This record gives sequence, C-alpha cells and structure tokens, in this order.
Amino acid sequence: MRRCVIVGGAKIGDYAAIRRELREDDFYIFCDGGLNHMPALGVPAHLIVGDFDSHPLPDLDIETVVLPREKDDTDTVYAAKEALKRGFEEFLLVGVTGGRIDHTLGNLSVLLMLDAQKKKAKIVDDYSEMEIVSETPAYVEDSFLFFSLLNISGEAAGIGIENAKYPLRDGVITCEYPYGISNEVLPGKKARISLNRGRLLLVKVRCE
Repeated sequence: MRRCVIVGGAKIGDYAAIRRELREDDFYIFCDGGLNHMPALGVPAHLIVGDFDSHPLPDLDIETVVLPREKDDTDTVYAAKEALKRGFEEFLLVGVTGGRIDHTLGNLSVLLMLDAQKKKAKIVDDYSEMEIVSETPAYVEDSFLFFSLLNISGEAAGIGIENAKYPLRDGVITCEYPYGISNEVLPGKKARISLNRGRLLLVKVRCE
C-alpha cells in the first residue's frame, strides 16, 4: 500500500532531512502554500488542495480541489480526510509545524484523527518526528538525542518505558502535568513505550 505524504505551508529549513524520509512510490498531496516546497523537495504533486489564500491557484495539469476560504476543515485536515477516502493506510505530514501555534496544534490533532482510524501516521519537521502511541507499542532508536511523551487528549495510564534513562512502570500522564519531557534512550538500546489506556504524543528529537 502506497503512503500518502501531505505537504503543508509551514516553514521547512532542512529539506535534506525531509527528503531522506520520502519514498519513490509516495502519493503527494500539496496543500496551498505547501506548493512553495515542491521545487526543493523535488517530488511531484499527485493532488493539490487549498483555498489558495497563501499561494496562487496553480495552472498545472494535476487534480486540484479548490476549497472555500470560510470552512470548518483546514486545508491539511481536508487533505487527510480525502486521503482516508482514497484508502491510504499510512501517512507522513511535513511542513505542518512551526509558525502559527494554532495551526501546529491543529495539525497535531490530525495525528489523533488518523490514529482513531487505526492508521499509521507521523509528522516530521526540522527537529523531530512525532507520532501517536496508543494500542501498539512504539520504539525509539538511540540515534535520537531525546524523546518526550505528552498527553494531548485526556488521561493516559498504564504507561511503560523501557531501555531509557528514565524508565517508567504503570505510569499516568495527564494533560496538566507534562513530566515526560526529554528522556533519553540508553546507548546501544531501543526504547519501548507502551500504555494500557489513552493516547500519548511521542516526540523523537533529532537535534536542538
């Protein structure tokens, strides 16, 4: 099954890091201002969506969905929903964090939406990779400087962290107390994160 890559309009500084994440058979949806990233990423658009308030409507022979500017779904949310309709099981989102905090938080909610649909999804930016941990354990390689666990959707309980500087057994993390920041994988190991109830945002930090 091909993966869907959704490209938003937030700033990308390290294009090389993003290009290393891309696959030859990815399906690319560019959202409005995300079109500014197309030359540097060096990949084609298979679908373009947006209300085109941050990029001119392109004159390209590519399927394009023009959205109204007054709407409930952001361009990124619309793109994710459209990809779900087309049957994609795996997602990568780039150019969706940084800049306006409201858009960044909204795009983190897209990860929750995709997780609720049992889809595999992550966000990659200049500094980190982000994914939701829920029913399936997640792993962090020791190539990452740090990793953090944040609760953005309620209470998470029965949390286990193994092979890390700060291990945890049967832990609870709430939205009000973010004590899962800046953990480290033990050298030569792979950290394992699991939980019995709820969901967590896992942030794997590559650089500061």
